[in-house]
Amino acid sequence: MKKWIIVAESGSDITYDEAKELGIELVPMHVTMGGKSYDDGTFPAEDICNYYKEHKELPKTSGSVPADFISLYDRIHAEHPQAQILHLAYSAATTISYNSSLAAAEGRDYVTAIDTKHVSVGQRAVILQTLELLRNEPGIAKDRLLKKVRAICDHTKMSFLPADLAYLHAGGRCTNLELWGSRLLHLHPCIEILDGKLIATTKYRGSFQKVVKKLVRDCAEKNHLTRERLWLVRTPGLSEETRKIAEDTAKELGFGLISWVKTGCVITTHGGEGAIGVVGIAEI
Repeated sequence: MKKWIIVAESGSDITYDEAKELGIELVPMHVTMGGKSYDDGTFPAEDICNYYKEHKELPKTSGSVPADFISLYDRIHAEHPQAQILHLAYSAATTISYNSSLAAAEGRDYVTAIDTKHVSVGQRAVILQTLELLRNEPGIAKDRLLKKVRAICDHTKMSFLPADLAYLHAGGRCTNLELWGSRLLHLHPCIEILDGKLIATTKYRGSFQKVVKKLVRDCAEKNHLTRERLWLVRTPGLSEETRKIAEDTAKELGFGLISWVKTGCVITTHGGEGAIGVVGIAEI
């Protein structure tokens, strides 16, 4: 029976402790603050928010480089020479990690990489579903596994709602007009992951808590999500009251298992403080 070992970036928002429990391996993405580079996942995401507040400068994120993957792949192969490695990659449209993995895989026929076309908890959801697939079909053939994983990627949906556009503005992802327009008019753009890209779609208007309820409902109904499981995503600073509104809305919609996931440093840098997201599985 072929053993598969899953590899993912730290930007999947699976912690190193969780990775150990799940039996997967993480490769670090990187965050630069004050001219120093740090491995994502080795410090709390609150540090990102504190750094921005103190310096009015947004930390910079970068993907995993080939050397990160080479050292990891070689270690895994030395420890498990008969195993196959499956890298479920952070969206290639947003970072270099997937291409870095392909470069590292040259000459290593035991490595396969798939672009999940997801980030953060969307990528996490793909990984958890893939692990479940491997548990249910431990002897699954490689071609069948890869086909099913790609279907999992396609049916995983994620929507994200920043509380404020300040971080996006600081990162050059929105204009002054968009920033102040959103504040004056109480507009909240929904960011969806579409074909691996972060795209601003619906613009909600109103108080953030009122909009959060619409976000959960729209994400569930627009994407025809199954009601078995839902992941709710939060960056540091999301209020307990807002969390309760999101969770209550999910329960009203009939979701069974509802899990909260706190973002790591990479997505916090882009989404900002007090943001919320929704990840679910579309009906097949």
